[in-house]
Amino acid sequence: MSFSQFGDKFTQHTGISRLMEDMGEGLRTPGTIMLGGGNPAQIPAMADYFNQLLLEMHQAGKLSEALCNYDGPRGKALLLDALATQLRETLDWPISAKNIALTNGSQSAFFYLFNLFAGRRADGSKKRVLFPLAPEYLGYADAGLEADLFVSARPNIELLPEGQFKYHVDFDHLPLNDDIGLICVSRPTNPTGNVITDSELLQLDALAQQHGIPLLIDNAYGVPFPGIIFSDARPLWNPNTILCMSLSKLGLPGARCGIVIADESTIAALGNMNGIISLAPGSIGPAIANEMVARGDLLRLSEQVIKPFYQAKVSETIAILRRYLPEDRCLIHKPEGAIFLWLWFRELTVGTETLYQRLKARGVLMVPGHFFFPGLDQDWPHTHQCMRMNYVPDAAQIERAAQILAEELDALDAGPR
Repeated sequence: MSFSQFGDKFTQHTGISRLMEDMGEGLRTPGTIMLGGGNPAQIPAMADYFNQLLLEMHQAGKLSEALCNYDGPRGKALLLDALATQLRETLDWPISAKNIALTNGSQSAFFYLFNLFAGRRADGSKKRVLFPLAPEYLGYADAGLEADLFVSARPNIELLPEGQFKYHVDFDHLPLNDDIGLICVSRPTNPTGNVITDSELLQLDALAQQHGIPLLIDNAYGVPFPGIIFSDARPLWNPNTILCMSLSKLGLPGARCGIVIADESTIAALGNMNGIISLAPGSIGPAIANEMVARGDLLRLSEQVIKPFYQAKVSETIAILRRYLPEDRCLIHKPEGAIFLWLWFRELTVGTETLYQRLKARGVLMVPGHFFFPGLDQDWPHTHQCMRMNYVPDAAQIERAAQILAEELDALDAGPR
Protein backbone atom coordinates (compact mmCIF):
# COMPACT_ATOMS: atom_id res chain seq x y z
CA MET A 1 0.00 0.00 0.00
CA SER A 2 1.31 3.45 -0.89
CA PHE A 3 0.08 6.84 0.21
CA SER A 4 -0.12 10.26 -1.40
CA GLN A 5 2.32 13.03 -0.47
CA PHE A 6 -0.30 14.17 2.05
CA GLY A 7 -0.44 10.63 3.44
CA ASP A 8 3.34 10.32 3.64
CA LYS A 9 3.59 13.59 5.56
CA PHE A 10 0.80 13.00 8.05
CA THR A 11 1.52 9.36 8.80
CA GLN A 12 5.11 9.91 9.89
CA HIS A 13 6.02 9.67 13.55
CA THR A 14 6.27 13.12 15.13
CA GLY A 15 6.92 14.76 18.46
CA ILE A 16 3.24 15.32 19.13
CA SER A 17 2.50 11.69 18.19
CA ARG A 18 5.12 10.44 20.63
CA LEU A 19 3.78 12.70 23.35
CA MET A 20 0.24 11.37 22.95
CA GLU A 21 1.49 7.77 22.78
CA ASP A 22 3.46 8.30 25.98
CA MET A 23 0.33 9.69 27.62
CA GLY A 24 -1.75 6.69 26.56
CA GLU A 25 0.90 4.18 27.60
CA GLY A 26 1.51 5.96 30.89
CA LEU A 27 -2.16 5.98 31.78
CA ARG A 28 -2.24 2.20 31.24
CA THR A 29 0.93 1.54 33.27
CA PRO A 30 0.47 1.52 37.07
CA GLY A 31 2.97 3.69 38.90
CA THR A 32 3.93 5.88 35.96
CA ILE A 33 4.44 9.54 36.94
CA MET A 34 2.87 11.57 34.15
CA LEU A 35 4.79 14.83 33.82
CA GLY A 36 4.84 14.86 30.03
CA GLY A 37 1.37 15.58 28.70
CA GLY A 38 -0.81 18.64 28.82
CA ASN A 39 -3.82 17.23 30.61
CA PRO A 40 -5.20 19.85 33.01
CA ALA A 41 -5.69 19.20 36.70
CA GLN A 42 -8.80 17.55 38.06
CA ILE A 43 -9.64 20.51 40.30
CA PRO A 44 -12.22 19.22 42.83
CA ALA A 45 -14.30 22.41 42.80
CA MET A 46 -14.42 22.40 38.99
CA ALA A 47 -15.27 18.70 38.83
CA ASP A 48 -18.14 19.25 41.27
CA TYR A 49 -19.29 22.24 39.25
CA PHE A 50 -19.31 20.34 35.96
CA ASN A 51 -21.09 17.35 37.48
CA GLN A 52 -23.86 19.59 38.84
CA LEU A 53 -24.07 21.64 35.64
CA LEU A 54 -24.35 18.54 33.43
CA LEU A 55 -27.04 17.11 35.71
CA GLU A 56 -29.08 20.30 35.47
CA MET A 57 -28.57 20.48 31.70
CA HIS A 58 -29.70 16.85 31.38
CA GLN A 59 -32.81 17.50 33.47
CA ALA A 60 -33.65 20.53 31.33
CA GLY A 61 -33.20 18.55 28.08
CA LYS A 62 -30.25 20.68 26.98
CA LEU A 63 -27.80 17.78 26.72
CA SER A 64 -30.01 15.73 24.44
CA GLU A 65 -30.70 18.86 22.40
CA ALA A 66 -26.94 19.35 21.90
CA LEU A 67 -26.35 15.68 21.10
CA CYS A 68 -29.19 15.24 18.67
CA ASN A 69 -28.73 18.29 16.43
CA TYR A 70 -26.07 19.68 14.14
CA ASP A 71 -24.86 23.20 14.75
CA GLY A 72 -23.86 25.48 11.90
CA PRO A 73 -20.33 25.27 10.45
CA ARG A 74 -19.15 28.15 12.67
CA GLY A 75 -20.50 26.41 15.75
CA LYS A 76 -23.33 26.87 18.23
CA ALA A 77 -24.99 30.22 17.50
CA LEU A 78 -26.07 30.72 21.13
CA LEU A 79 -22.46 30.56 22.32
CA LEU A 80 -21.19 32.80 19.54
CA ASP A 81 -23.68 35.48 20.55
CA ALA A 82 -23.04 35.04 24.28
CA LEU A 83 -19.24 35.18 23.95
CA ALA A 84 -19.35 38.21 21.66
CA THR A 85 -21.56 40.05 24.15
CA GLN A 86 -19.39 39.13 27.13
CA LEU A 87 -16.09 40.11 25.45
CA ARG A 88 -17.60 43.32 24.11
CA GLU A 89 -18.90 44.31 27.54
CA THR A 90 -15.92 43.22 29.68
CA LEU A 91 -13.00 44.07 27.35
CA ASP A 92 -14.59 46.67 25.07
CA TRP A 93 -13.65 44.68 21.96
CA PRO A 94 -15.63 45.75 18.86
CA ILE A 95 -16.85 42.26 17.99
CA SER A 96 -20.08 40.47 17.14
CA ALA A 97 -20.94 36.81 16.62
CA LYS A 98 -19.62 37.17 13.06
CA ASN A 99 -16.13 37.54 14.55
CA ILE A 100 -16.18 34.12 16.25
CA ALA A 101 -15.95 30.54 15.01
CA LEU A 102 -15.64 27.27 16.91
CA THR A 103 -13.47 24.32 15.94
CA ASN A 104 -13.00 20.79 17.19
CA GLY A 105 -10.19 21.83 19.51
CA SER A 106 -7.49 24.46 19.09
CA GLN A 107 -5.17 22.01 17.33
CA SER A 108 -7.52 21.86 14.35
CA ALA A 109 -7.81 25.66 14.40
CA PHE A 110 -4.03 26.02 14.06
CA PHE A 111 -4.01 23.55 11.17
CA TYR A 112 -6.67 25.61 9.40
CA LEU A 113 -5.02 28.97 10.08
CA PHE A 114 -1.43 28.01 9.30
CA ASN A 115 -2.43 26.62 5.93
CA LEU A 116 -4.87 29.45 5.25
CA PHE A 117 -2.20 32.15 5.52
CA ALA A 118 0.98 30.23 4.67
CA GLY A 119 1.98 27.82 1.94
CA ARG A 120 1.95 27.99 -1.82
CA ARG A 121 0.02 30.90 -3.38
CA ALA A 122 -1.74 31.07 -6.74
CA ASP A 123 1.11 33.16 -8.16
CA GLY A 124 3.65 30.48 -7.26
CA SER A 125 5.10 32.30 -4.24
CA LYS A 126 5.30 30.64 -0.85
CA LYS A 127 4.48 32.17 2.52
CA ARG A 128 5.65 30.91 5.93
CA VAL A 129 4.65 31.19 9.58
CA LEU A 130 6.98 33.10 11.89
CA PHE A 131 7.31 32.10 15.55
CA PRO A 132 9.05 35.17 16.98
CA LEU A 133 9.98 33.46 20.22
CA ALA A 134 11.20 29.87 20.34
CA PRO A 135 10.69 27.57 22.21
CA GLU A 136 7.07 27.18 21.16
CA TYR A 137 4.31 24.57 21.32
CA LEU A 138 5.38 21.27 19.75
CA GLY A 139 1.90 20.71 18.31
CA TYR A 140 2.58 23.45 15.77
CA ALA A 141 5.59 21.74 14.23
CA ASP A 142 3.85 19.28 11.92
CA ALA A 143 0.67 21.21 11.14
CA GLY A 144 1.74 22.47 7.71
CA LEU A 145 0.57 20.89 4.48
CA GLU A 146 3.95 21.72 2.98
CA ALA A 147 7.45 21.17 4.25
CA ASP A 148 9.51 24.07 5.57
CA LEU A 149 6.41 26.09 6.46
CA PHE A 150 7.75 27.48 9.74
CA VAL A 151 10.58 29.76 10.78
CA SER A 152 11.41 30.74 14.33
CA ALA A 153 13.78 33.07 16.14
CA ARG A 154 16.09 32.49 19.07
CA PRO A 155 15.14 34.51 22.15
CA ASN A 156 17.14 36.79 24.35
CA ILE A 157 17.60 35.16 27.76
CA GLU A 158 17.36 37.22 30.93
CA LEU A 159 18.86 35.60 34.03
CA LEU A 160 16.79 36.27 37.15
CA PRO A 161 17.25 35.75 40.90
CA GLU A 162 16.49 32.43 42.62
CA GLY A 163 17.76 30.32 39.73
CA GLN A 164 15.13 31.53 37.26
CA PHE A 165 15.34 33.01 33.78
CA LYS A 166 13.00 34.52 31.18
CA TYR A 167 12.84 34.55 27.39
CA HIS A 168 12.28 37.79 25.47
CA VAL A 169 11.68 38.47 21.78
CA ASP A 170 14.91 39.47 20.02
CA PHE A 171 13.47 42.17 17.79
CA ASP A 172 16.92 43.04 16.42
CA HIS A 173 17.22 39.63 14.75
CA LEU A 174 13.61 38.83 13.89
CA PRO A 175 13.47 37.14 10.45
CA LEU A 176 10.38 39.04 9.34
CA ASN A 177 10.95 38.85 5.59
CA ASP A 178 8.65 39.14 2.59
CA ASP A 179 7.93 35.40 2.70
CA ILE A 180 6.17 35.61 6.09
CA GLY A 181 2.39 35.30 5.83
CA LEU A 182 1.52 34.99 9.52
CA ILE A 183 3.10 35.71 12.90
CA CYS A 184 2.14 33.27 15.68
CA VAL A 185 2.89 33.50 19.40
CA SER A 186 1.41 31.72 22.42
CA ARG A 187 0.68 33.67 25.60
CA PRO A 188 1.26 32.07 28.10
CA THR A 189 3.63 29.81 26.23
CA ASN A 190 3.53 26.05 26.21
CA PRO A 191 6.19 24.75 27.07
CA THR A 192 7.88 27.46 29.13
CA GLY A 193 5.16 29.31 31.03
CA ASN A 194 6.54 32.53 29.52
CA VAL A 195 4.20 35.49 29.05
CA ILE A 196 5.50 37.99 26.55
CA THR A 197 5.12 41.48 27.92
CA ASP A 198 2.42 43.91 26.83
CA SER A 199 5.16 45.95 25.17
CA GLU A 200 6.44 42.96 23.19
CA LEU A 201 2.92 42.02 22.11
CA LEU A 202 2.12 45.56 20.95
CA GLN A 203 5.40 45.68 19.03
CA LEU A 204 4.57 42.37 17.29
CA ASP A 205 1.09 43.71 16.50
CA ALA A 206 2.60 46.86 14.98
CA LEU A 207 5.04 44.80 12.87
CA ALA A 208 2.24 42.54 11.66
CA GLN A 209 0.12 45.50 10.60
CA GLN A 210 3.12 47.15 8.97
CA HIS A 211 3.72 44.02 6.85
CA GLY A 212 0.02 43.46 6.13
CA ILE A 213 -0.14 40.05 7.80
CA PRO A 214 -2.18 38.75 10.76
CA LEU A 215 -0.89 38.23 14.30
CA LEU A 216 -2.14 34.92 15.68
CA ILE A 217 -2.18 34.70 19.50
CA ASP A 218 -2.61 31.26 21.06
CA ASN A 219 -4.48 32.08 24.26
CA ALA A 220 -5.28 28.53 25.41
CA TYR A 221 -4.16 29.29 28.98
CA GLY A 222 -4.65 33.04 29.10
CA VAL A 223 -7.07 35.77 30.03
CA PRO A 224 -9.95 36.30 30.33
CA PHE A 225 -10.42 32.50 30.52
CA PRO A 226 -9.22 30.01 31.71
CA GLY A 227 -6.99 32.57 33.42
CA ILE A 228 -3.91 30.40 34.11
CA ILE A 229 -1.66 33.43 34.03
CA PHE A 230 0.23 34.85 36.99
CA SER A 231 1.68 38.09 35.61
CA ASP A 232 0.01 41.34 34.64
CA ALA A 233 -1.00 40.90 31.01
CA ARG A 234 -3.54 42.91 29.07
CA PRO A 235 -5.66 40.96 26.56
CA LEU A 236 -5.25 42.17 22.98
CA TRP A 237 -7.59 41.97 20.03
CA ASN A 238 -8.10 44.07 16.94
CA PRO A 239 -9.23 43.20 13.40
CA ASN A 240 -5.65 42.27 12.41
CA THR A 241 -5.41 39.87 15.36
CA ILE A 242 -6.52 36.24 15.38
CA LEU A 243 -7.09 35.06 18.94
CA CYS A 244 -7.41 31.33 19.64
CA MET A 245 -8.97 30.19 22.90
CA SER A 246 -10.08 26.83 24.26
CA LEU A 247 -12.28 25.07 26.79
CA SER A 248 -9.61 22.45 27.50
CA LYS A 249 -7.80 24.16 30.34
CA LEU A 250 -11.07 25.00 32.10
CA GLY A 251 -11.01 21.27 32.74
CA LEU A 252 -12.84 20.13 29.59
CA PRO A 253 -10.17 18.72 27.22
CA GLY A 254 -12.50 15.95 26.15
CA ALA A 255 -15.02 18.49 24.86
CA ARG A 256 -12.58 19.38 22.04
CA CYS A 257 -13.76 22.96 21.63
CA GLY A 258 -11.53 25.65 20.19
CA ILE A 259 -12.64 29.28 19.86
CA VAL A 260 -11.28 31.62 17.19
CA ILE A 261 -11.86 35.38 17.27
CA ALA A 262 -10.87 37.23 14.09
CA ASP A 263 -12.06 39.56 11.36
CA GLU A 264 -15.23 38.50 9.55
CA SER A 265 -13.50 37.28 6.37
CA THR A 266 -11.20 34.94 8.32
CA ILE A 267 -14.14 33.64 10.35
CA ALA A 268 -16.17 33.02 7.18
CA ALA A 269 -13.22 31.08 5.74
CA LEU A 270 -13.00 28.94 8.89
CA GLY A 271 -16.71 28.22 8.68
CA ASN A 272 -16.28 26.97 5.13
CA MET A 273 -13.33 24.80 6.15
CA ASN A 274 -15.31 23.36 9.08
CA GLY A 275 -18.17 22.53 6.74
CA ILE A 276 -15.91 20.67 4.31
CA ILE A 277 -13.81 18.81 6.85
CA SER A 278 -16.25 18.07 9.70
CA LEU A 279 -19.67 19.46 8.71
CA ALA A 280 -19.85 21.31 12.03
CA PRO A 281 -17.96 21.49 15.33
CA GLY A 282 -19.12 19.30 18.20
CA SER A 283 -21.97 20.64 20.30
CA ILE A 284 -21.47 19.41 23.87
CA GLY A 285 -18.57 21.71 24.80
CA PRO A 286 -20.28 24.80 23.38
CA ALA A 287 -23.52 23.92 25.17
CA ILE A 288 -21.65 23.72 28.49
CA ALA A 289 -19.78 26.97 27.80
CA ASN A 290 -23.00 28.75 26.88
CA GLU A 291 -24.51 27.77 30.23
CA MET A 292 -21.40 29.00 32.03
CA VAL A 293 -21.63 32.38 30.31
CA ALA A 294 -25.36 32.67 30.97
CA ARG A 295 -24.83 31.96 34.70
CA GLY A 296 -21.92 34.38 35.00
CA ASP A 297 -19.58 31.52 35.89
CA LEU A 298 -17.03 31.45 33.05
CA LEU A 299 -14.93 34.41 34.15
CA ARG A 300 -15.75 34.04 37.85
CA LEU A 301 -14.48 30.47 38.07
CA SER A 302 -11.41 31.31 35.99
CA GLU A 303 -10.41 34.07 38.39
CA GLN A 304 -11.55 32.61 41.72
CA VAL A 305 -10.92 28.86 41.32
CA ILE A 306 -8.70 27.95 38.38
CA LYS A 307 -6.01 30.63 38.64
CA PRO A 308 -5.46 30.28 42.44
CA PHE A 309 -5.27 26.49 42.16
CA TYR A 310 -2.49 26.55 39.57
CA GLN A 311 -0.65 29.43 41.20
CA ALA A 312 -0.43 27.52 44.46
CA LYS A 313 0.48 24.31 42.65
CA VAL A 314 3.40 25.81 40.74
CA SER A 315 4.84 27.37 43.90
CA GLU A 316 4.59 24.02 45.68
CA THR A 317 6.28 22.23 42.77
CA ILE A 318 9.20 24.64 42.59
CA ALA A 319 9.78 24.24 46.32
CA ILE A 320 9.90 20.46 45.88
CA LEU A 321 12.26 20.65 42.90
CA ARG A 322 14.66 22.90 44.76
CA ARG A 323 15.06 20.27 47.49
CA TYR A 324 16.68 18.01 44.90
CA LEU A 325 17.91 20.37 42.17
CA PRO A 326 19.83 23.44 43.39
CA GLU A 327 20.14 26.56 41.28
CA ASP A 328 23.59 25.65 39.97
CA ARG A 329 22.18 22.35 38.70
CA CYS A 330 18.91 23.48 37.13
CA LEU A 331 17.51 26.84 36.07
CA ILE A 332 13.72 27.20 35.89
CA HIS A 333 11.94 29.54 33.52
CA LYS A 334 9.97 32.12 35.50
CA PRO A 335 6.50 30.56 35.88
CA GLU A 336 4.13 33.21 34.56
CA GLY A 337 1.32 30.94 33.38
CA ALA A 338 0.24 27.67 31.71
CA ILE A 339 0.63 24.28 33.41
CA PHE A 340 4.29 23.48 32.78
CA LEU A 341 7.73 24.17 34.16
CA TRP A 342 10.66 24.52 31.76
CA LEU A 343 13.91 23.21 33.19
CA TRP A 344 17.32 24.22 31.84
CA PHE A 345 20.30 21.98 32.61
CA ARG A 346 23.16 24.15 31.43
CA GLU A 347 25.88 21.62 32.25
CA LEU A 348 24.14 18.64 30.60
CA THR A 349 26.42 17.29 27.87
CA VAL A 350 24.52 14.24 26.59
CA GLY A 351 21.28 16.00 25.64
CA THR A 352 17.81 15.76 27.12
CA GLU A 353 16.75 13.00 24.71
CA THR A 354 19.08 10.68 26.62
CA LEU A 355 17.76 12.01 29.91
CA TYR A 356 14.18 11.48 28.69
CA GLN A 357 14.88 7.83 27.84
CA ARG A 358 16.48 7.19 31.24
CA LEU A 359 13.59 8.81 33.07
CA LYS A 360 11.05 6.89 31.02
CA ALA A 361 12.79 3.61 31.92
CA ARG A 362 12.18 4.51 35.57
CA GLY A 363 8.52 5.42 35.09
CA VAL A 364 8.82 9.21 34.84
CA LEU A 365 7.50 10.83 31.67
CA MET A 366 8.71 14.29 30.69
CA VAL A 367 9.33 15.83 27.26
CA PRO A 368 12.80 16.63 25.88
CA GLY A 369 13.20 20.22 24.78
CA HIS A 370 14.33 19.84 21.18
CA PHE A 371 10.75 19.23 19.99
CA PHE A 372 9.80 22.80 20.95
CA PHE A 373 11.88 24.70 18.39
CA PRO A 374 9.94 24.35 15.11
CA GLY A 375 11.57 26.19 12.21
CA LEU A 376 14.83 27.03 14.00
CA ASP A 377 17.37 26.37 11.27
CA GLN A 378 20.56 27.02 13.23
CA ASP A 379 22.23 24.63 15.65
CA TRP A 380 21.83 25.81 19.24
CA PRO A 381 22.99 23.66 22.19
CA HIS A 382 20.26 25.19 24.37
CA THR A 383 17.61 23.17 22.50
CA HIS A 384 19.15 19.96 23.92
CA GLN A 385 19.54 21.23 27.49
CA CYS A 386 15.87 21.79 28.40
CA MET A 387 12.94 19.65 29.51
CA ARG A 388 9.24 20.36 29.92
CA MET A 389 7.36 19.02 32.92
CA ASN A 390 3.70 19.23 33.80
CA TYR A 391 3.33 20.33 37.44
CA VAL A 392 -0.28 19.11 37.79
CA PRO A 393 0.28 15.72 39.53
CA ASP A 394 0.06 15.50 43.31
CA ALA A 395 2.97 16.53 45.53
CA ALA A 396 4.03 12.96 46.34
CA GLN A 397 4.42 12.12 42.65
CA ILE A 398 6.29 15.37 42.00
CA GLU A 399 8.67 14.61 44.86
CA ARG A 400 9.36 11.08 43.65
CA ALA A 401 9.94 12.35 40.11
CA ALA A 402 12.31 15.07 41.36
CA GLN A 403 14.28 12.49 43.33
CA ILE A 404 14.59 10.22 40.26
CA LEU A 405 15.55 13.18 38.07
CA ALA A 406 18.33 14.17 40.46
CA GLU A 407 19.58 10.57 40.59
CA GLU A 408 19.69 10.31 36.80
CA LEU A 409 21.54 13.59 36.48
CA ASP A 410 24.07 12.30 39.04
CA ALA A 411 24.45 9.09 37.05
CA LEU A 412 25.00 10.98 33.81
CA ASP A 413 27.62 13.13 35.50
CA ALA A 414 29.38 9.97 36.68
CA GLY A 415 29.52 8.54 33.15
CA PRO A 416 27.92 5.47 31.45
CA ARG A 417 26.34 2.95 33.77
